[in-house]
Amino acid sequence: MRAASETTLIPVLPTPSPQTFVEWFRSAAPYIHAFRGRTFVIACGGEVIADGRFVSLSHDLNLLAALGVRIVLAFGTRAQIDERLKERGHRTRYRDGVRITDALALRYVKEAIGAVRAEIEALLSTGLPNSPMAGADIRVTSGNFVTAKPLGVLGGTDMLHTGEVRSVDGTGLRAALDSGSIVLLPPLGYSPTGEMFNLTVENVAARAAIALKAHKLLFLVDTVGVERARGGLIRELPVNEGERLLRRSRKVAEDIHLYLPHALEACRGGVERVHLINRHLDGALLLELFTREGVGTMVVRHALDHLRDATIADVGGVLALIAPLEADGSLVKRGRELLEMEIERFSVVEHDGMIVGCAALYPYPDAKAAEMACLAVHPDYRDAGHGGNLLGVIEARARAQGIERLFVLTTRAAHWFIEHGFTEAHVEALPADKRAMYNWQRRSKVLFKRLGSLSDLISRGLRNQARQAPT
Repeated sequence: MRAASETTLIPVLPTPSPQTFVEWFRSAAPYIHAFRGRTFVIACGGEVIADGRFVSLSHDLNLLAALGVRIVLAFGTRAQIDERLKERGHRTRYRDGVRITDALALRYVKEAIGAVRAEIEALLSTGLPNSPMAGADIRVTSGNFVTAKPLGVLGGTDMLHTGEVRSVDGTGLRAALDSGSIVLLPPLGYSPTGEMFNLTVENVAARAAIALKAHKLLFLVDTVGVERARGGLIRELPVNEGERLLRRSRKVAEDIHLYLPHALEACRGGVERVHLINRHLDGALLLELFTREGVGTMVVRHALDHLRDATIADVGGVLALIAPLEADGSLVKRGRELLEMEIERFSVVEHDGMIVGCAALYPYPDAKAAEMACLAVHPDYRDAGHGGNLLGVIEARARAQGIERLFVLTTRAAHWFIEHGFTEAHVEALPADKRAMYNWQRRSKVLFKRLGSLSDLISRGLRNQARQAPT
């Protein structure tokens, strides 16, 4: 269905050391628990079959099925159709990357789909001893789950037997999944009048994911994912930013231009996460699903970072976050009991269910001062601006309580605080109660920041507006 796109080859990752494997496996446990019983729609083009990569993909699908994931596999046949047409000297015509399917092409579409489906079923049925499929008991089913309609005439071009999804039988798909089967969805749809239409795999996959309200939709694409204009992978892409990227960027890879609109459609339709991952990377599916950073681009309806007040349910997450900093002496050690008593003083940054940042406010009302304590951000998220965001929230909370000066005690982060408006002061500047508890063995640096009142900030903002107004 799609025109050929450039490929990006990625080397196979080296075998990890035993300790690395153990650490990874432990870190994967939360994902294993979270994915059990969830529905994933996985989409791959016919190139995955043509270049032999479906063998390793079948092993990964077997593992997901063994972990209790309900799998719908949508597959394409572009490479196989092109090969058949080329052998017979039939020129392939496309419009906007979509095949114009005439009567002869439709004949080869049916041939290719039958051949690819048989090969997928054979590979998923392999149960050889001493192989990743040993003991596999995977049932595979397919059917007329997709109702299609013709694309019709686009820009003066009759698309003939090329169509698009009209509807997907979500009830039928769920019944097949309930039976324990992996469901195969070919790029073919049928009309109520018995006509047959050639479809794109991305259209079928997105609409199936929406019909099932799937937990995840995963596209195996030819590129590493969605990249920034100046290079570098975008690991998390909210829908509104994805829409802007498609409107404004001229450097989006051809494969991304084909898949990203359907990823955005699926998110808007209720799918929680859509992933664009590189089909050339061995094990990409597992690396994307079971590592925190992933290897591709994850499209989400809204940004996953959430800054909020902490609750008692966050105690475990905060303890896990600050434990390394307590171990190296950057933070004063807090026990669980103390943290439970003081958790209402904390603000946290949550990323996709994980606590990745925290900070606490301890006011000294008589001195109109307050301490910001226990500022911590997970090492993997320190470039995301969470430290500055937490400081902003703590400052706002302090102002709301009539606090005029915010102070911190730090042994290693003085420069960061100075960059954010703090100035170094003597221990004697601390409120009397805090000064009495100062640990002279730690010799923490004392830094203050004058906040001013909320009315002062508003007045300052109005003065700045007046200065900038035209005369």
